[in-house]
Amino acid sequence: MRKFNLFLPVSILIYLICAIVVGYHMVHLQQASSYAYRIEVNRIMEELQAGKTIDELNIKAYQTITAVTYLDANDKQTTQIVSFYEDKDTPYVIMPWMKDGQIEGYLRFDYHIQKSQKHIFLIVEGILFIVEVFVFTLLWYLKKHLIKPFQRLSTLPESFAKGHYKSNIKVEKSRYLQRFLWGMSQMQDSLDTSRKRQIELLKEKKQMHLSLSHDIKTPLNLIKLYCKALKEHVYESHDQQAQIYDKIDDKCNEIERYVNEIMKTSRENILDLQVEKGEFYLYDLMKRVLDTYKEQCVLRQIELYVGPCENRLLYGDIDRSQEIFENLFENAFKYGDGRRIEITFYEEDGCQLIRVFNTGQVLEERELVHLFESFYRGSNAQHQNGNGLGLYIAQTLMRKMEGEIFVQQEKDGMAFIMVFH
Repeated sequence: MRKFNLFLPVSILIYLICAIVVGYHMVHLQQASSYAYRIEVNRIMEELQAGKTIDELNIKAYQTITAVTYLDANDKQTTQIVSFYEDKDTPYVIMPWMKDGQIEGYLRFDYHIQKSQKHIFLIVEGILFIVEVFVFTLLWYLKKHLIKPFQRLSTLPESFAKGHYKSNIKVEKSRYLQRFLWGMSQMQDSLDTSRKRQIELLKEKKQMHLSLSHDIKTPLNLIKLYCKALKEHVYESHDQQAQIYDKIDDKCNEIERYVNEIMKTSRENILDLQVEKGEFYLYDLMKRVLDTYKEQCVLRQIELYVGPCENRLLYGDIDRSQEIFENLFENAFKYGDGRRIEITFYEEDGCQLIRVFNTGQVLEERELVHLFESFYRGSNAQHQNGNGLGLYIAQTLMRKMEGEIFVQQEKDGMAFIMVFH
Protein backbone atom coordinates (compact mmCIF):
# COMPACT_ATOMS: atom_id res chain seq x y z
CA MET A 1 0.00 0.00 0.00
CA ARG A 2 2.86 2.36 0.82
CA LYS A 3 4.43 1.77 -2.55
CA PHE A 4 1.12 2.47 -4.27
CA ASN A 5 0.77 5.74 -2.34
CA LEU A 6 4.01 6.91 -3.99
CA PHE A 7 2.32 6.79 -7.39
CA LEU A 8 0.22 9.89 -6.61
CA PRO A 9 3.08 12.33 -5.88
CA VAL A 10 5.24 10.70 -8.56
CA SER A 11 2.54 11.31 -11.19
CA ILE A 12 2.37 14.97 -10.17
CA LEU A 13 6.17 15.27 -10.31
CA ILE A 14 6.26 13.73 -13.80
CA TYR A 15 3.56 16.15 -14.95
CA LEU A 16 5.49 19.18 -13.63
CA ILE A 17 8.72 18.02 -15.30
CA CYS A 18 6.93 17.48 -18.64
CA ALA A 19 5.19 20.88 -18.38
CA ILE A 20 8.47 22.68 -17.66
CA VAL A 21 10.33 20.93 -20.49
CA VAL A 22 7.54 21.65 -23.00
CA GLY A 23 7.30 25.27 -21.87
CA TYR A 24 11.04 25.79 -22.19
CA HIS A 25 11.13 24.43 -25.73
CA MET A 26 8.10 26.45 -26.80
CA VAL A 27 9.63 29.70 -25.49
CA HIS A 28 12.92 28.89 -27.17
CA LEU A 29 11.19 28.31 -30.51
CA GLN A 30 9.23 31.56 -30.16
CA GLN A 31 12.39 33.56 -29.52
CA ALA A 32 14.17 31.95 -32.46
CA SER A 33 11.28 32.78 -34.81
CA SER A 34 11.11 36.41 -33.62
CA TYR A 35 14.75 37.04 -34.74
CA ALA A 36 14.52 35.19 -38.02
CA TYR A 37 14.03 38.42 -40.03
CA ARG A 38 17.48 39.70 -38.97
CA ILE A 39 19.16 36.67 -40.51
CA GLU A 40 17.31 37.25 -43.79
CA VAL A 41 18.21 40.98 -43.79
CA ASN A 42 21.88 40.07 -43.51
CA ARG A 43 21.52 37.56 -46.37
CA ILE A 44 19.94 40.22 -48.61
CA MET A 45 22.67 42.72 -47.74
CA GLU A 46 25.28 40.15 -48.75
CA GLU A 47 23.54 39.58 -52.09
CA LEU A 48 23.39 43.34 -52.80
CA GLN A 49 27.02 43.79 -51.89
CA ALA A 50 27.82 40.92 -54.27
CA GLY A 51 26.44 43.00 -57.15
CA LYS A 52 22.75 42.20 -57.31
CA THR A 53 20.20 44.95 -57.68
CA ILE A 54 16.99 45.26 -55.67
CA ASP A 55 14.93 44.29 -58.73
CA GLU A 56 16.96 41.10 -59.12
CA LEU A 57 16.19 39.95 -55.57
CA ASN A 58 13.80 36.99 -55.21
CA ILE A 59 11.80 38.23 -52.23
CA LYS A 60 9.51 35.19 -52.32
CA ALA A 61 12.47 33.02 -51.33
CA TYR A 62 12.45 34.62 -47.90
CA GLN A 63 9.97 33.70 -45.17
CA THR A 64 9.87 36.98 -43.23
CA ILE A 65 10.99 39.77 -45.63
CA THR A 66 8.11 41.10 -47.73
CA ALA A 67 9.69 44.11 -49.47
CA VAL A 68 12.97 45.99 -49.92
CA THR A 69 12.99 49.75 -50.69
CA TYR A 70 15.97 52.00 -51.46
CA LEU A 71 16.29 55.76 -50.68
CA ASP A 72 19.21 57.75 -52.13
CA ALA A 73 20.99 59.86 -49.50
CA ASN A 74 21.09 62.82 -51.93
CA ASP A 75 17.38 62.56 -52.76
CA LYS A 76 15.74 65.80 -51.62
CA GLN A 77 12.24 65.03 -52.80
CA THR A 78 9.90 65.20 -49.88
CA THR A 79 7.43 62.77 -51.42
CA GLN A 80 9.95 59.98 -51.73
CA ILE A 81 11.33 60.62 -48.23
CA VAL A 82 7.86 60.56 -46.73
CA SER A 83 6.97 57.43 -48.68
CA PHE A 84 10.18 55.77 -47.53
CA TYR A 85 9.55 56.43 -43.87
CA GLU A 86 5.80 56.03 -44.05
CA ASP A 87 4.38 53.50 -41.57
CA LYS A 88 2.25 51.01 -43.46
CA ASP A 89 1.25 48.94 -40.36
CA THR A 90 4.12 46.69 -41.25
CA PRO A 91 7.21 46.30 -39.09
CA TYR A 92 10.38 47.34 -40.86
CA VAL A 93 14.04 47.98 -40.28
CA ILE A 94 16.27 50.59 -42.04
CA MET A 95 19.86 49.78 -42.83
CA PRO A 96 22.43 52.27 -44.26
CA TRP A 97 23.92 51.45 -47.67
CA MET A 98 27.67 52.14 -47.57
CA LYS A 99 30.07 52.49 -50.47
CA ASP A 100 33.73 53.44 -50.18
CA GLY A 101 33.11 54.28 -46.53
CA GLN A 102 30.40 56.80 -47.44
CA ILE A 103 26.63 56.51 -46.92
CA GLU A 104 25.03 56.51 -50.33
CA GLY A 105 21.53 55.65 -49.25
CA TYR A 106 19.26 53.63 -47.04
CA LEU A 107 17.53 50.29 -47.39
CA ARG A 108 14.16 49.65 -45.85
CA PHE A 109 13.26 46.01 -45.16
CA ASP A 110 9.59 45.32 -44.54
CA TYR A 111 9.04 42.03 -42.70
CA HIS A 112 6.37 40.15 -40.84
CA ILE A 113 6.74 38.31 -37.55
CA GLN A 114 5.52 34.75 -37.46
CA LYS A 115 2.39 34.32 -35.45
CA SER A 116 2.86 33.68 -31.79
CA GLN A 117 2.87 30.06 -30.79
CA LYS A 118 1.38 30.92 -27.44
CA HIS A 119 -1.90 29.20 -28.29
CA ILE A 120 -0.01 26.00 -29.17
CA PHE A 121 1.81 26.23 -25.86
CA LEU A 122 -1.47 26.59 -24.01
CA ILE A 123 -3.00 23.66 -25.87
CA VAL A 124 -0.06 21.38 -25.11
CA GLU A 125 0.03 22.42 -21.47
CA GLY A 126 -3.73 21.91 -21.26
CA ILE A 127 -3.50 18.42 -22.68
CA LEU A 128 -0.75 17.53 -20.21
CA PHE A 129 -2.86 18.87 -17.36
CA ILE A 130 -5.92 16.87 -18.46
CA VAL A 131 -3.83 13.70 -18.74
CA GLU A 132 -2.41 14.29 -15.27
CA VAL A 133 -5.88 14.88 -13.80
CA PHE A 134 -7.09 11.65 -15.44
CA VAL A 135 -4.12 9.62 -14.16
CA PHE A 136 -4.39 11.08 -10.66
CA THR A 137 -8.15 10.46 -10.55
CA LEU A 138 -7.68 6.89 -11.80
CA LEU A 139 -5.03 6.15 -9.17
CA TRP A 140 -7.15 7.66 -6.42
CA TYR A 141 -10.20 5.71 -7.60
CA LEU A 142 -8.28 2.42 -7.65
CA LYS A 143 -6.92 3.10 -4.21
CA LYS A 144 -10.30 3.93 -2.69
CA HIS A 145 -12.54 1.38 -4.42
CA LEU A 146 -10.22 -1.56 -5.01
CA ILE A 147 -6.93 -1.56 -3.14
CA LYS A 148 -8.13 -0.36 0.27
CA PRO A 149 -11.15 -2.71 0.38
CA PHE A 150 -8.99 -5.61 -0.76
CA GLN A 151 -6.37 -4.77 1.85
CA ARG A 152 -9.03 -4.91 4.55
CA LEU A 153 -9.92 -8.42 3.33
CA SER A 154 -6.34 -9.66 3.06
CA THR A 155 -6.43 -11.25 6.51
CA LEU A 156 -9.42 -13.49 5.72
CA PRO A 157 -7.49 -16.40 4.11
CA GLU A 158 -5.07 -16.47 7.04
CA SER A 159 -8.02 -16.41 9.45
CA PHE A 160 -9.68 -19.30 7.63
CA ALA A 161 -6.41 -21.25 7.58
CA LYS A 162 -6.25 -20.96 11.38
CA GLY A 163 -9.81 -22.27 11.69
CA HIS A 164 -11.51 -18.98 12.56
CA TYR A 165 -14.70 -19.44 10.58
CA LYS A 166 -16.85 -17.18 12.76
CA SER A 167 -15.16 -13.90 11.86
CA ASN A 168 -17.50 -11.40 10.27
CA ILE A 169 -16.85 -10.45 6.67
CA LYS A 170 -17.36 -6.69 6.48
CA VAL A 171 -19.61 -5.47 3.73
CA GLU A 172 -17.72 -3.38 1.17
CA LYS A 173 -19.37 -0.81 -1.04
CA SER A 174 -17.00 -1.57 -3.89
CA ARG A 175 -18.95 -3.29 -6.63
CA TYR A 176 -15.77 -4.93 -7.87
CA LEU A 177 -15.52 -7.06 -4.74
CA GLN A 178 -19.17 -8.05 -4.35
CA ARG A 179 -18.77 -11.42 -6.06
CA PHE A 180 -15.46 -12.00 -4.28
CA LEU A 181 -17.08 -11.28 -0.91
CA TRP A 182 -19.99 -13.52 -1.77
CA GLY A 183 -17.56 -16.31 -2.62
CA MET A 184 -15.58 -15.78 0.59
CA SER A 185 -18.80 -15.87 2.59
CA GLN A 186 -19.84 -19.09 0.86
CA MET A 187 -16.43 -20.60 1.56
CA GLN A 188 -16.66 -19.52 5.20
CA ASP A 189 -20.04 -21.17 5.60
CA SER A 190 -18.86 -24.28 3.77
CA LEU A 191 -15.74 -24.60 5.93
CA ASP A 192 -17.75 -24.05 9.09
CA THR A 193 -20.33 -26.66 8.03
CA SER A 194 -17.58 -29.10 7.07
CA ARG A 195 -15.89 -28.68 10.42
CA LYS A 196 -19.15 -29.26 12.28
CA ARG A 197 -19.86 -32.31 10.16
CA GLN A 198 -16.34 -33.59 10.76
CA ILE A 199 -16.76 -33.21 14.51
CA GLU A 200 -20.09 -35.05 14.35
CA LEU A 201 -18.53 -37.85 12.30
CA LEU A 202 -15.67 -38.16 14.74
CA LYS A 203 -18.13 -38.37 17.64
CA GLU A 204 -20.21 -40.98 15.83
CA LYS A 205 -17.12 -42.94 14.91
CA LYS A 206 -15.81 -42.83 18.45
CA GLN A 207 -19.14 -43.94 19.87
CA MET A 208 -19.37 -46.72 17.30
CA HIS A 209 -15.87 -47.93 18.11
CA LEU A 210 -16.60 -47.84 21.81
CA SER A 211 -19.81 -49.78 21.27
CA LEU A 212 -18.19 -52.37 19.02
CA SER A 213 -15.22 -52.65 21.35
CA HIS A 214 -17.62 -53.36 24.22
CA ASP A 215 -19.48 -55.92 22.10
CA ILE A 216 -16.22 -57.63 21.20
CA LYS A 217 -15.29 -58.05 24.87
CA THR A 218 -18.17 -60.43 25.54
CA PRO A 219 -17.25 -63.13 23.00
CA LEU A 220 -13.57 -62.52 23.71
CA ASN A 221 -14.05 -63.17 27.45
CA LEU A 222 -16.01 -66.31 26.64
CA ILE A 223 -13.22 -67.55 24.38
CA LYS A 224 -10.71 -66.92 27.14
CA LEU A 225 -12.97 -68.75 29.63
CA TYR A 226 -13.38 -71.73 27.30
CA CYS A 227 -9.63 -71.86 26.67
CA LYS A 228 -8.94 -71.82 30.41
CA ALA A 229 -11.46 -74.62 30.97
CA LEU A 230 -9.84 -76.70 28.24
CA LYS A 231 -6.44 -76.04 29.67
CA GLU A 232 -7.55 -77.18 33.14
CA HIS A 233 -9.26 -80.26 31.65
CA VAL A 234 -12.70 -79.30 32.90
CA TYR A 235 -14.24 -81.03 29.90
CA GLU A 236 -12.80 -84.51 29.73
CA SER A 237 -15.01 -86.20 27.16
CA HIS A 238 -14.38 -85.81 23.48
CA ASP A 239 -17.98 -84.71 22.80
CA GLN A 240 -17.82 -81.95 25.42
CA GLN A 241 -14.52 -80.66 24.02
CA ALA A 242 -15.97 -80.67 20.47
CA GLN A 243 -18.91 -78.56 21.68
CA ILE A 244 -16.52 -76.10 23.30
CA TYR A 245 -14.47 -75.90 20.08
CA ASP A 246 -17.67 -75.11 18.15
CA LYS A 247 -18.57 -72.39 20.63
CA ILE A 248 -15.09 -70.89 20.34
CA ASP A 249 -15.43 -70.95 16.54
CA ASP A 250 -18.82 -69.19 16.77
CA LYS A 251 -17.38 -66.51 19.01
CA CYS A 252 -14.43 -66.02 16.65
CA ASN A 253 -16.86 -65.56 13.77
CA GLU A 254 -18.78 -63.04 15.89
CA ILE A 255 -15.60 -61.09 16.56
CA GLU A 256 -14.76 -61.23 12.84
CA ARG A 257 -18.16 -59.68 12.03
CA TYR A 258 -17.47 -56.86 14.47
CA VAL A 259 -14.05 -56.27 12.97
CA ASN A 260 -15.50 -56.21 9.45
CA GLU A 261 -18.12 -53.72 10.61
CA ILE A 262 -15.41 -51.48 12.02
CA MET A 263 -13.46 -51.64 8.77
CA LYS A 264 -16.56 -50.94 6.70
CA THR A 265 -17.67 -47.92 8.70
CA SER A 266 -14.10 -46.62 8.79
CA ARG A 267 -13.98 -46.62 5.01
CA GLU A 268 -17.41 -45.01 4.66
CA ASN A 269 -16.64 -42.22 7.10
CA ILE A 270 -13.22 -41.31 5.79
CA LEU A 271 -14.67 -38.41 3.82
CA ASP A 272 -18.03 -36.70 3.99
CA LEU A 273 -18.75 -36.49 0.27
CA GLN A 274 -21.92 -34.52 -0.36
CA VAL A 275 -23.49 -34.50 -3.83
CA GLU A 276 -26.13 -32.09 -5.12
CA LYS A 277 -28.01 -34.07 -7.72
CA GLY A 278 -29.27 -32.20 -10.73
CA GLU A 279 -28.80 -31.86 -14.47
CA PHE A 280 -25.99 -30.29 -16.48
CA TYR A 281 -24.74 -30.27 -20.06
CA LEU A 282 -21.74 -32.26 -21.18
CA TYR A 283 -20.23 -29.23 -22.99
CA ASP A 284 -20.26 -27.21 -19.75
CA LEU A 285 -18.43 -29.98 -17.89
CA MET A 286 -15.82 -30.40 -20.60
CA LYS A 287 -15.23 -26.65 -20.85
CA ARG A 288 -14.39 -26.57 -17.14
CA VAL A 289 -12.08 -29.56 -17.44
CA LEU A 290 -10.25 -28.32 -20.55
CA ASP A 291 -9.89 -24.78 -19.18
CA THR A 292 -7.98 -26.30 -16.26
CA TYR A 293 -5.95 -29.09 -17.88
CA LYS A 294 -5.42 -28.16 -21.53
CA GLU A 295 -2.70 -25.66 -20.65
CA GLN A 296 -1.18 -28.02 -18.08
CA CYS A 297 -0.81 -30.71 -20.74
CA VAL A 298 0.91 -28.20 -23.02
CA LEU A 299 3.32 -27.20 -20.25
CA ARG A 300 4.05 -30.87 -19.49
CA GLN A 301 4.41 -31.59 -23.24
CA ILE A 302 1.66 -34.23 -23.06
CA GLU A 303 -0.45 -34.77 -26.16
CA LEU A 304 -4.11 -34.26 -25.26
CA TYR A 305 -6.75 -35.66 -27.61
CA VAL A 306 -10.44 -34.87 -27.08
CA GLY A 307 -12.84 -36.74 -29.31
CA PRO A 308 -16.13 -35.42 -30.72
CA CYS A 309 -19.28 -35.57 -28.63
CA GLU A 310 -22.89 -34.43 -28.50
CA ASN A 311 -24.00 -31.88 -25.93
CA ARG A 312 -26.10 -34.29 -23.91
CA LEU A 313 -27.93 -33.48 -20.69
CA LEU A 314 -26.38 -35.51 -17.86
CA TYR A 315 -27.66 -36.35 -14.40
CA GLY A 316 -25.45 -35.63 -11.41
CA ASP A 317 -23.39 -32.82 -9.87
CA ILE A 318 -21.22 -30.82 -12.29
CA ASP A 319 -18.84 -29.71 -9.53
CA ARG A 320 -18.33 -33.26 -8.30
CA SER A 321 -17.98 -34.51 -11.89
CA GLN A 322 -15.23 -31.97 -12.44
CA GLU A 323 -13.56 -33.25 -9.25
CA ILE A 324 -13.60 -36.80 -10.67
CA PHE A 325 -11.87 -35.57 -13.85
CA GLU A 326 -9.31 -33.77 -11.71
CA ASN A 327 -8.48 -37.00 -9.86
CA LEU A 328 -8.11 -38.90 -13.14
CA PHE A 329 -5.87 -36.24 -14.67
CA GLU A 330 -3.68 -36.07 -11.56
CA ASN A 331 -3.34 -39.86 -11.68
CA ALA A 332 -2.38 -39.64 -15.36
CA PHE A 333 0.27 -37.01 -14.58
CA LYS A 334 1.69 -39.08 -11.69
CA TYR A 335 1.58 -42.61 -13.04
CA GLY A 336 1.50 -42.12 -16.82
CA ASP A 337 4.57 -41.89 -19.02
CA GLY A 338 3.81 -38.32 -20.11
CA ARG A 339 3.12 -39.13 -23.76
CA ARG A 340 -0.61 -39.00 -24.38
CA ILE A 341 -4.00 -38.53 -22.70
CA GLU A 342 -7.22 -39.25 -24.58
CA ILE A 343 -10.81 -38.30 -23.75
CA THR A 344 -13.42 -40.04 -25.89
CA PHE A 345 -17.20 -40.25 -25.70
CA TYR A 346 -19.74 -42.86 -26.66
CA GLU A 347 -23.25 -43.99 -25.72
CA GLU A 348 -24.40 -47.36 -24.51
CA ASP A 349 -27.86 -48.45 -23.27
CA GLY A 350 -28.99 -44.84 -23.01
CA CYS A 351 -26.00 -43.84 -20.84
CA GLN A 352 -23.22 -41.39 -21.63
CA LEU A 353 -19.81 -43.02 -21.28
CA ILE A 354 -16.65 -40.91 -21.00
CA ARG A 355 -13.34 -42.70 -21.41
CA VAL A 356 -10.13 -41.16 -20.05
CA PHE A 357 -7.03 -43.01 -21.23
CA ASN A 358 -3.37 -42.34 -20.49
CA THR A 359 -0.30 -44.13 -21.75
CA GLY A 360 1.99 -45.64 -19.18
CA GLN A 361 2.78 -48.67 -17.04
CA VAL A 362 0.07 -51.34 -16.91
CA LEU A 363 -0.97 -52.87 -13.57
CA GLU A 364 -1.32 -56.56 -12.96
CA GLU A 365 -4.79 -58.14 -13.07
CA ARG A 366 -4.75 -58.92 -9.34
CA GLU A 367 -4.27 -55.21 -8.55
CA LEU A 368 -7.24 -53.96 -10.56
CA VAL A 369 -9.84 -55.31 -8.10
CA HIS A 370 -8.31 -53.22 -5.30
CA LEU A 371 -7.76 -50.06 -7.34
CA PHE A 372 -10.84 -48.21 -6.02
CA GLU A 373 -10.28 -49.16 -2.38
CA SER A 374 -9.37 -46.40 0.06
CA PHE A 375 -5.66 -46.02 0.80
CA TYR A 376 -4.74 -48.63 -1.81
CA ARG A 377 -1.77 -47.78 -3.96
CA GLY A 378 -0.67 -49.87 -6.93
CA SER A 379 2.77 -51.14 -7.77
CA ASN A 380 3.32 -48.15 -10.09
CA ALA A 381 2.97 -45.72 -7.16
CA GLN A 382 6.53 -46.13 -5.96
CA HIS A 383 8.39 -42.84 -5.39
CA GLN A 384 5.12 -40.91 -5.99
CA ASN A 385 3.39 -38.79 -3.38
CA GLY A 386 -0.22 -39.68 -2.66
CA ASN A 387 -2.63 -41.16 -0.15
CA GLY A 388 -4.55 -43.68 -2.24
CA LEU A 389 -7.86 -41.82 -2.00
CA GLY A 390 -8.25 -40.34 -5.50
CA LEU A 391 -9.95 -43.29 -7.20
CA TYR A 392 -11.86 -44.16 -4.03
CA ILE A 393 -13.34 -40.64 -4.06
CA ALA A 394 -14.06 -40.87 -7.78
CA GLN A 395 -15.99 -44.13 -7.41
CA THR A 396 -17.88 -42.89 -4.32
CA LEU A 397 -18.95 -39.72 -6.10
CA MET A 398 -20.02 -41.55 -9.26
CA ARG A 399 -22.16 -43.97 -7.26
CA LYS A 400 -23.74 -41.14 -5.29
CA MET A 401 -24.68 -39.60 -8.65
CA GLU A 402 -26.20 -42.98 -9.60
CA GLY A 403 -23.40 -43.57 -12.08
CA GLU A 404 -20.37 -45.81 -12.14
CA ILE A 405 -16.68 -45.81 -12.95
CA PHE A 406 -14.53 -48.77 -13.87
CA VAL A 407 -11.01 -49.40 -15.14
CA GLN A 408 -9.79 -51.13 -18.28
CA GLN A 409 -6.29 -52.41 -18.74
CA GLU A 410 -5.01 -51.84 -22.26
CA LYS A 411 -1.83 -52.68 -24.11
CA ASP A 412 0.03 -49.42 -23.55
CA GLY A 413 -1.86 -47.79 -20.69
CA MET A 414 -4.87 -47.54 -18.42
CA ALA A 415 -8.39 -46.34 -19.24
CA PHE A 416 -11.09 -45.20 -16.82
CA ILE A 417 -14.68 -45.17 -18.05
CA MET A 418 -17.28 -42.97 -16.34
CA VAL A 419 -20.95 -43.86 -16.82
CA PHE A 420 -23.48 -41.01 -16.56
CA HIS A 421 -27.25 -41.37 -16.83
